[in-house]
Amino acid sequence: MEMKTQILTAEQLDVAVELLKNGECVAFPTETVYGLGANALDEEAVKKIFLAKGRPADNPLIIHCASKAQVFNLVTEIHPEAEILMKHFWPGPLSLVLSKSDIVPKIVTGGLDTVAIRIPDHPLALTLIERSELPIAAPSANTSGKPSPTRASHVYADLASKIPAILDGGSTGWGVESTVLDCTVYPFRLLRPGGVTVEELREFTAVELDAGVYEDQQNNEKPRSPGMKYRHYSPNATVILVEGDNIPSRINQLVKEQDLTTTKVGVLATSETKQLYSGLTVLEMGSRTDLRQIAANLYHLLRQVDELELDLVYVEGLTNDQMGMAIMNRLRKAAGYKVVYS
Repeated sequence: MEMKTQILTAEQLDVAVELLKNGECVAFPTETVYGLGANALDEEAVKKIFLAKGRPADNPLIIHCASKAQVFNLVTEIHPEAEILMKHFWPGPLSLVLSKSDIVPKIVTGGLDTVAIRIPDHPLALTLIERSELPIAAPSANTSGKPSPTRASHVYADLASKIPAILDGGSTGWGVESTVLDCTVYPFRLLRPGGVTVEELREFTAVELDAGVYEDQQNNEKPRSPGMKYRHYSPNATVILVEGDNIPSRINQLVKEQDLTTTKVGVLATSETKQLYSGLTVLEMGSRTDLRQIAANLYHLLRQVDELELDLVYVEGLTNDQMGMAIMNRLRKAAGYKVVYS
């Protein structure tokens, strides 16, 4: 059913609070991407998230809290080293998978007995959660499978007429979603790389990488984390990721194989190599020396690919360590694991 979607300012935050209390969905900014939130303890409210996004029912959600006390009500136990991570990285872009308590509906967890929880590091998000006095279940506020939204305008483009309100907090900071760490096993298992790197986590605890960080997990029966099983982050254009030591020359070689009279081709390139592509639409990701900036730009650029009506886009691969791990994880998924090596 279509509805009018309001764009709310920070001064109108109480409108968003009332909508949440009344069992509605509200899109709101976090430090990573915009989330589509609803009362995590209200099964009917959470159903509206899945309906608005077109999200598969077995794809679990992350619950956003404003305090550790709120977190403790939602789980049955917390490993001591998980508490250390909470101390060092919360508020922040780290979601911890913990054993859920009975008050968390299975619709939130995709039928699992575990739940992913974090405390976001964004003043509007924290105030929204505090004033509503509710834990907020919130995936990214986009149509399922599309690039995540980092601006209110992205949310509006996807979900206008499907949700009652978008709380506009400007552009988000990190630009990629939170790291998801399974703390129900030991060593802890990294399910999705994000704003907190594996190198940072390993300063405090043992961490292993799940195969889904690098590999296609489409055939998994039950994804243990958002972003593991289904097509994600993809524009309408065909995306091909190019990795290796001679990326620009390989991309230019691939372009020569295309009929540019019928196929509109673009490149997502770094600042260092953007000048190496002539006659193509080049979208600048940022410098290889500033992966934080590339992460912040990524989803906006993937949305620009569709705005420019490109048919095919080649993307320069990056390093797989530090923040590069999270960026490359998203790019592999955006490309549907179509990777060419140079």
